[in-house]
Amino acid sequence: MARILVAEDDKNANKLICAVLRRAGHDPLPAFDGQEALEVLDENHVDMLISDIMMPRIDGIELTRQLREAGYDLPILMLTAKQMPQDKREGFLAGTDDYLTKPADMQELVLRVRALLRRANISDEQTLVIGRTALDSNAYTVSRGTETITLPPKEFQLLFKLLSYPNHTFTRMQLLDDIWGWDTESAENTVNVHINRLRNRFKEWDDFTIQTVRGLGYRATVSSPDPKQ
Repeated sequence: MARILVAEDDKNANKLICAVLRRAGHDPLPAFDGQEALEVLDENHVDMLISDIMMPRIDGIELTRQLREAGYDLPILMLTAKQMPQDKREGFLAGTDDYLTKPADMQELVLRVRALLRRANISDEQTLVIGRTALDSNAYTVSRGTETITLPPKEFQLLFKLLSYPNHTFTRMQLLDDIWGWDTESAENTVNVHINRLRNRFKEWDDFTIQTVRGLGYRATVSSPDPKQ
């Protein structure tokens, strides 16, 4: 799973791209202009950027230029309605790695993302292994030995998210935005309900625990391997 920042000022387009990336097993973070994208990058580890060119405050080309000048080497896919050759040249000169013209075919976008991640040696594996526990995001299954549990999609995505960043505390609002989407009508209590379900399902599993960080949110902790095993 790769964490991908999507900088696109069209809210419907941003929502669609994030949904497609999420279905492909990635962890999308939305931003609606270049300035917001910089703020997201300041607060989060990001593996890749998908950016529109025409955005308010800071456009995609200036965003790319600033990131390269600051030393960011993450893959950047420029996504724009412009088709003029000079726009592509300007984007590549600023430091973008690939270019896709809107309206983009979502299957092609996923394939280009996969190619850029592979080129950058960033894993887009959809399997996560924690001790003896394996999570498969294609099948929404969690397995340990001969035992396999199939989870509802939101529960699986929540668990995968927490276990992908052990010891990292996520606020309830962050989890709500990341798993249910930025425009969800669900309340923060939805996160609490799903956390409790996960705890009940895996209370006998000792590879990981989900902890409540009082006043903040939740984090997953991973058990140290037993040297005798």
